[in-house]
Amino acid sequence: MSSFTKLADDKPASISVNPSHKISKINDNIYGGFVEHMGRCIYGGVYDPGNPLSDEDGFRKDVIEAMKELKPPVMRYPGGNFTATYHWTDGIGPKDQRPARPELAWIGRETNQFGTDEFMKWCTIVDTEPFLCFNMGTGTLDEALAWLEYCNSDNNTYYANLRRKNGHEKPYKVKYWALGNEVWGSWQVAQKTKEDYAKQAFQWAKALKLLDPSIELILCGENGYSTWDEHVLKECITSHNTQALGGDIDFPLIQMHSIHWYTYDIRSHAGNVTAPRCAERAIQICAGLLDYARIHNNVPNSVPHATICFDEWNVWDADNIPGEKGAEQVYNLSDALGVAVWLNAFVRQSKYVGMANIAQSANVLSPILTHKDGHVKQTIFPVVKLFSHYMRGHTVQTHVACAEYEGPTKPEWIRGTIETPWLDVSAAVDEQGTLNLAVVNVSEEKDFETSIAGDSGIEKVGEVEVLRVNAENIGVKNTKDGEPIKIEKSAVKPDGKKVIFPKHSLTLLRWKAHS
Repeated sequence: MSSFTKLADDKPASISVNPSHKISKINDNIYGGFVEHMGRCIYGGVYDPGNPLSDEDGFRKDVIEAMKELKPPVMRYPGGNFTATYHWTDGIGPKDQRPARPELAWIGRETNQFGTDEFMKWCTIVDTEPFLCFNMGTGTLDEALAWLEYCNSDNNTYYANLRRKNGHEKPYKVKYWALGNEVWGSWQVAQKTKEDYAKQAFQWAKALKLLDPSIELILCGENGYSTWDEHVLKECITSHNTQALGGDIDFPLIQMHSIHWYTYDIRSHAGNVTAPRCAERAIQICAGLLDYARIHNNVPNSVPHATICFDEWNVWDADNIPGEKGAEQVYNLSDALGVAVWLNAFVRQSKYVGMANIAQSANVLSPILTHKDGHVKQTIFPVVKLFSHYMRGHTVQTHVACAEYEGPTKPEWIRGTIETPWLDVSAAVDEQGTLNLAVVNVSEEKDFETSIAGDSGIEKVGEVEVLRVNAENIGVKNTKDGEPIKIEKSAVKPDGKKVIFPKHSLTLLRWKAHS
């Protein structure tokens, strides 16, 4: 969480931070990933049999190593829009017996050579936890229950035995399950009204929790502030679930509510980098709707609060790089700083965000772009890596005082609903007592000499570790010919608590907090 005081352009900037002022625990799952049967994300991305870079299972070894470098705690699958016509049984068993199907979300052909068991094995290798999304388009509750049984049951029952027959004796114990994807969208096969979805989601949730009470269920929300979000939360965040949960009123039926946003502003760098502020405002509004649902339904405080699952987010120029053409956006420095502002928002709002999944993890709007001979770590890769490695532990309160970007925003409603400071800041203190201060200088033209105020302890350390992502200009990209944008490491001796944050940069300062 961060507060802001707007200053005149000629006034010196300051950031106040105290490592003892912890706000909330950061859920590591905010650094989650996402692989969907879309474009080259799966086929030609994580799974590329026959390529010399692939292992005996067809998994790209170079992609696995890059994913391990990002340390995603959780991975969403199989979509996305793809889920609305996906039937999981098509993707299990002998590969030569798996049917190929028309794929309606992205208008293609699905071979089903990569399915549930392949995904589970890949997750084990990458050391990430699986997160599955049910088909609530053409799918049925029976099909959903069967998938849950296949993945999680150790009983002597049909689908658990089918898993064993397919060579997997032990259950996968998948914890996270989403109740559909963007079911509200006009582009969805079997689109639903908010009333129909809420009724169906509630009934599915009861049945699924009867089969496996240990799972965590995620509602399908919209953008966090819509009438869909309000209605679905009001109908599903209730305490009327004792029958489904063995009479335990303190065990919630729903654990998270999903919302999606993509940002991009082609008109200006500052507009592009500040665009993710709309997502932060959406988180704040959605958190209010979650409280409203609890109040409306008299949910006792003993029932754990549901959180927000931001399971699709990124910078995306959807007009020029559409999904149906593979969405292989090549990112520049401006986009990378936009991603940094996204991640700052998740850290600041850690009280409310239980998970976030960058869309996606290979080729499609991804930190990684593969080619037959290797891969490129895009400009957003070092940004995601910095946050995933260091911005863990607890969110720390900050107060930022600086001038503000006052130009056009996208969406327009950002202006007047949330601030757009030139310095976008979050802070976290990790379990070892190291304070991590992430600062994005949005300005394309101005360095900011900034005082680190408050009882930060920065003046008590000899040197501060500096990790920075920057380049000569905002248009620089990483390509097969070179990756100029990477993490630059250095150290600085604070001059009277003052630090310079260069123009168009992400800077992560790290120092041992005083006790």
